[in-house]
Amino acid sequence: MIELDLSDRIGALRQTFSDIRAVVGVDRLERQIAELNEQAGAPDLWDDPENAQKVTSALSHRQSELARIMSVERRLDDLEVLVQLANEAEDEDSATEAKQELASLEQTIGDLEIQTLLDGEYDERGAVVTIRSGAGGDDATDFAEMLMRMYLRWAEKHKYPVKVLDTSYAEGAGIKSATFEIDAPYAFGTLSVEAGTHRLARISPFGSADKRQTSFAAVEVIPVMEEAQEVEVPEGDIRVDVFRSSGPGGQSVNTTDSAVRITHIPTGIVVSMQNEKSQIQNRAVAMRVLQTRLMLLQREEEAAKKKELAGTITASWGDQMRSYFLYGQQLVKDLRTGYEVGNPAVVFDGELDGFISAGIRWRKREVD
Repeated sequence: MIELDLSDRIGALRQTFSDIRAVVGVDRLERQIAELNEQAGAPDLWDDPENAQKVTSALSHRQSELARIMSVERRLDDLEVLVQLANEAEDEDSATEAKQELASLEQTIGDLEIQTLLDGEYDERGAVVTIRSGAGGDDATDFAEMLMRMYLRWAEKHKYPVKVLDTSYAEGAGIKSATFEIDAPYAFGTLSVEAGTHRLARISPFGSADKRQTSFAAVEVIPVMEEAQEVEVPEGDIRVDVFRSSGPGGQSVNTTDSAVRITHIPTGIVVSMQNEKSQIQNRAVAMRVLQTRLMLLQREEEAAKKKELAGTITASWGDQMRSYFLYGQQLVKDLRTGYEVGNPAVVFDGELDGFISAGIRWRKREVD
């Protein structure tokens, strides 16, 4: 005879889910979806393709968010029925299935709970991620490529659309830099805790002395701005260079000078784009990213000034935020949260949710 009692765990999940539902605002979501559906159904919607894209994208994101909430609610109801059936029929298989579904729901609701902590001004937007190699020669450029693959695999596991905007290949191994966009709700809020300096320690595969090599790469995460018009950029403040897109080792991948590099002279910020089909498109995307970076830089400077006036100057929390050890004790450790994983291979294959969740909770505590 079996007696499956999961009532305490299910009750705790229901309470957590009820709190999440209130924070997300299901009624508000439904109203937004109704309004966006009305806009999307307008006969002249595609007379303005840019606005049409914004409307359909916003509608898709909100429908996805609502569907996720409603799916969890249905699964909780079904789980209680499954537990009841397992007890009435004394069915071991049903009991096992119920335990597995409970564990899965605990993970899903935990992820939703993390999302409710993302209440920053731009947290719900998509993300533009830039990875740059640092000190360490070939090891650093190889490490930058490893990080790029790690984030692309993370996005793939979550079924998030990704668009690579620019890649600068190193002459030896790996990449000097790469920029890609992840178009998913809360991608910026989620990945913003990944910004900072990443450090890799390993026996270098590029040297002959079998010595440990330490290399670095920087990760920058900014929100996707639908209209980055808050910062005006005078033409005299920028230098625009066009060049031919290239692949690994400098191999040409097209026959026109369509790639664009924009340098903001006053700040030295450089933005390159080469993956759109035309020079005009690459320039438009590059300007949008530049304006966003300038806007965020302005806000960071204002925040730093306020801290200085208050006498609370502190180092940036993102610096030296994670170490990857691929020799001796295999380990990936976040230096802010203390969260660690003893299998670097799964981390580099995109298993980042544990680090991200710990980072979001840590940041919320620091802010509060």
